[in-house]
Amino acid sequence: MSDGQKQVYCKPALTLDEQLDLLTARGLSVPDREKARHYLQYIGYYRLSGYFLTLQQHGNGVQPHTFMEGITFKDVLDIYIFDRELRLLVMDAIERIEVAFRACISNPMSENHGPHWFMDPAHFVPRFKHADLLEKLKRETYHASVSAPRNHPRREAFIHHYYQTYCHPDLPPSWMVVEVMSLGTLSSIYASLASRDMQKEICKPFGINHLVMESWLHTLTYLRNLCAHHARLWNRQFSIKPTVMKAYQKQLGRNYTFYAQSAMLYILMYIIADGSKWQRRLAELLEKHPNVNIRAMGFPTDWRQDPFWRLT
Repeated sequence: MSDGQKQVYCKPALTLDEQLDLLTARGLSVPDREKARHYLQYIGYYRLSGYFLTLQQHGNGVQPHTFMEGITFKDVLDIYIFDRELRLLVMDAIERIEVAFRACISNPMSENHGPHWFMDPAHFVPRFKHADLLEKLKRETYHASVSAPRNHPRREAFIHHYYQTYCHPDLPPSWMVVEVMSLGTLSSIYASLASRDMQKEICKPFGINHLVMESWLHTLTYLRNLCAHHARLWNRQFSIKPTVMKAYQKQLGRNYTFYAQSAMLYILMYIIADGSKWQRRLAELLEKHPNVNIRAMGFPTDWRQDPFWRLT
């Protein structure tokens, strides 16, 4: 659409009472207006509106945004609460996977190429912006070249000890710096390693193809960022999707759904957490919110019977 075809935004801001009036005019039942007003005050209409879609009627000349008969404000709130709890469950898995990958990349690279392997551009493909990585690590470790002395208390204790004790190399060893790297940085480093043999060595403890791992790390980074910014996981089509492993075609085939994302998390959790029961916590969360539409997340109705999930 060209600028000449675009409209001027002129929708006014609505008061909380006007927001409630709009919802009730569209067919939403609001039995406790004060309680609903409280949630609109502290969650916001716009955030809650992301959970309206599957509760509204569509097509056949129905007025847009009209709620199905019998839908209450509590129904909307239940999906919102479920989604918040789901993000916490996902973040718990990603945290453990991230910690595991830090060790699995640092250990073999350090053993084969020394504790400061990441400082040598020869270990990376030519397109990798190695100088940017070193600058980023200096910022994240509060190196003296980028951090005033008053900021030194913000360093991790082990990083501070290194800078106070050693003058060379310029940065702490791999097993220290990976502790302050983001998952996105780890993902980028892994994807940019020049040696495919080293990528395979890093992936060996996971039993996952090195190219699949590159895709999964990228997917995990995106998923982590969604959770960190409180974005909706329920009823989302994910734009960054995990590569489908042949062994898990059934679970990952529709890789744009949350079902595929959760399967990827469980595959990794089961490996690193000694037979993790993370999938049981997922099943319990879904059971706790029986009115949440799991089809909106790509879950088959009989997903619990799939031996993959080890729920029966």
